[in-house]
Amino acid sequence: MGLLALGTPLEWPEAKKVASKVRSWGIEQLLAIWGNAKGKERAALLWGDEIEYLVVCYDEQNRKVRLSLRQADILAALASDEKLLQEGGGVPDVQRGPVKEAEITAPVFHPEFGRFMLEATPGKPWGIGFKDLLDVEPNMKWRRTIAKDHMDKSEYPITLTTFPRLGSPDCIVPSYPASGPKLRSQYVPDEIANPHIRFPTLAANIRWRRGRKVEINVPVFKDEKTQWPFKDPTVNRDLHQWPEDDDVRNGAAKDNHIYMDAMAFGMGSCCLQITFQAKNIQEGRTMYDQLSPLGPILLALTAATPIYKGFLADTDVRWNQISRAVDDRTPEELGEKPLQNGRWRLPKSRYASNSTYISQDPRLRPEYLDPDLVVDQDIKQRLVQGGMDDLLATHFAHLFIRDPIVVFAEDLETLDLSKADHFENLQSTNWQHMRFKPPPPNSDMGWRVEFRPMEIQITDFENAAFSIFIVLITRAILSFNLNFYLPIQRVTENMETAHKRDALGTEKFWFRKNPFSSHGSSTGTSTPAEGSRPPTPFGPVEDEYEQMTINEVINGQHSADGDRFPGLIPLVESYLDSMNVDVETRCDLARYLDLIRKRADGTYWTAAKWIRHFVQTHPKYEKDSVVNDEITFDLVKAAEQITREEGRDGLGKEMLGKRR
Repeated sequence: MGLLALGTPLEWPEAKKVASKVRSWGIEQLLAIWGNAKGKERAALLWGDEIEYLVVCYDEQNRKVRLSLRQADILAALASDEKLLQEGGGVPDVQRGPVKEAEITAPVFHPEFGRFMLEATPGKPWGIGFKDLLDVEPNMKWRRTIAKDHMDKSEYPITLTTFPRLGSPDCIVPSYPASGPKLRSQYVPDEIANPHIRFPTLAANIRWRRGRKVEINVPVFKDEKTQWPFKDPTVNRDLHQWPEDDDVRNGAAKDNHIYMDAMAFGMGSCCLQITFQAKNIQEGRTMYDQLSPLGPILLALTAATPIYKGFLADTDVRWNQISRAVDDRTPEELGEKPLQNGRWRLPKSRYASNSTYISQDPRLRPEYLDPDLVVDQDIKQRLVQGGMDDLLATHFAHLFIRDPIVVFAEDLETLDLSKADHFENLQSTNWQHMRFKPPPPNSDMGWRVEFRPMEIQITDFENAAFSIFIVLITRAILSFNLNFYLPIQRVTENMETAHKRDALGTEKFWFRKNPFSSHGSSTGTSTPAEGSRPPTPFGPVEDEYEQMTINEVINGQHSADGDRFPGLIPLVESYLDSMNVDVETRCDLARYLDLIRKRADGTYWTAAKWIRHFVQTHPKYEKDSVVNDEITFDLVKAAEQITREEGRDGLGKEMLGKRR
């Protein structure tokens, strides 16, 4: 979660007046960090994961499940648990115990946008040791147990990406009327958002800046009896409470789409995020670039979001819905009106796929960069004057084309170069699928990279598997100096492809054919190049990549002439071979890699496919795309059972196999 500062927030007309000042001060803070930390070295890689939960509340008597809005009560209980605090756990925003360097430290919990959400992280960062990797799954299970122990008997922390009927009548407890002054939504009340002043202000100012509510239209899945053309039956075109109620009368709700109108429909989604600390800025920039093309692959591989607002969608992932839920672009910036007051047209929302590469890598060809990248040239010039190189200056000058959305009056009194509040104001509200994170001032943290595209999985086993897989990929990238560069526009295209229903099984993604560098290994480890084509760094860029299935990307291509992409899992296994991992640890890691391997080749289903199949085979489903209360109750109950049993009883075996 981003900054949770306290103060007096400015409404948008006032925040707009000081936007330039906030950007300017943010850049000065960034340059101060750059000057102090550009030579910073850390001895070892550290990393961490973030798990987000939906808190559901069961009404067993009426076979109904709702979202519980008791986030504050649950966090208060966690922050006052003496045993948890003694073990180093708690809630950092309220109270937590001391980190135990030589012992196991309990997990910590954090607020999220939705009052029905919790975030949990390990109590201290993971190290790179292989034994650390084997602690991830037990720690994730421990987090869920702790969370559940601080909830009511009728509540449970579920790891579904979205609540299937969010925005439907009677979907939250306690109940509140919709259409409050901040969100002005037809479907959800203002009370659904965390009451910390940052969150309602963020939602209100995004709406105010746009000049209308956010507009989220998700293609509906057309089943045998789905009304067609589909006109979302939940849309009320006769509301006249707020000026924005005109949106639907002006065409905001599209035919054959599920319509949603508030930030909660995006920021109320759960995901799995991994943050890596690099040993220095160069390693961080390399990880940022090389992990970027993997983002769409992991998004499709973790697909888990086939339902919105009680309807089956014709997409499988959350990304674009969150993008639209925080899209603050004006009609001019969207290209709907001629530019008069705006500075430029903006092709992407502030929640979007990456648009930049940042590594000073001789393999980074100009053709990989976005020729139409929008950059604030004045900010770029100031960064370059301050000593930053052109590539990184371009990256931050691109992020700073946005306006700050939440500005606190107290922060505008003096510029404090020992803080990063103005820089983080812009940095933390650019939600790209990778985030490059400078060290916080006055801390011993290093340069960090956040990998953000993955969907949360139903079980802790799956979430641990994907976390461990990404960690091992970064190790292979750095050990073998792997090269996954693609033109950044192809990465953007792949992100769109990842949204398609069953993209994992039916679609192809642009990917680099030869991952091996012509510059040798960065660490002296031998490159596992058997069967790979010789590098051709100066040929046409288009010859460097082709469309591959996810199975080919993950497990490798097979061809008689040996001219093939080796596959990410074989590359990871080559890395493990080079590290002489002991047999027992190798066998334990193999369980996780086997899940990824079989998910990629179609043996195991994605959660999206499993959920869709559950709905379509439910006796109460009428083949009309509607996911009613009873189906939702059974689905959430089934997800909880799978969380506990992980396929051992046969439920969910399509996702996990029959586990012992």
